[in-house]
Amino acid sequence: VVVQEGSMEPTLVPGERVLMDSAWYRLSSPKRGDIIAFRTSEDKSGIHIKRVIALPGETVQIKDGQILINGEVYNEKDEFPAITNAGLASEPITVGKGQYFVLGDNRNNSEDSRHNGMGLVDSDRIVGKLWFTISPWKKIGFV
Repeated sequence: VVVQEGSMEPTLVPGERVLMDSAWYRLSSPKRGDIIAFRTSEDKSGIHIKRVIALPGETVQIKDGQILINGEVYNEKDEFPAITNAGLASEPITVGKGQYFVLGDNRNNSEDSRHNGMGLVDSDRIVGKLWFTISPWKKIGFV
C-alpha cells in the first residue's frame, strides 16, 4: 500500500510504501493500536489508513484533549498531541458489534471516526493490517 494521506504522520507519511497483510483479520480481530487499511464505501479505489482506538462494545469519548475508553483515560504507547476537535466523540459513542473507532496519528489533521464522513468502521470494510514499511530505505522496519 502506498500512503496517500498525511493523517498518519509522523508514523506514516505520504509516499511511503507499507506491506499489508490482507489475511490477518480472517483469523483474528483488530486489536487496539493496530494500523488498518479500510474502505469507507463500495468504492474500490480509496483506501484509508488509521489506528484502531476502540473495539466493539466499548464506549469512547474525547474530553479535554484526551481519549476516554469506558470512562478511563487511554494512555497510548506513543506521544500524540492533545486533540483539539473532538467532533462526534465530544459525546460518548458506543461502538457496535463488528465496528471500530479509528483515529489518524496526526490527531488534529485527520478525518476519522470523529467525523460524519467516516464514522465507525465496519469490519467488512477492513482490507488488512499494515505491518512493515518497505520504502523509503531509511524507514524500513516494522510499523
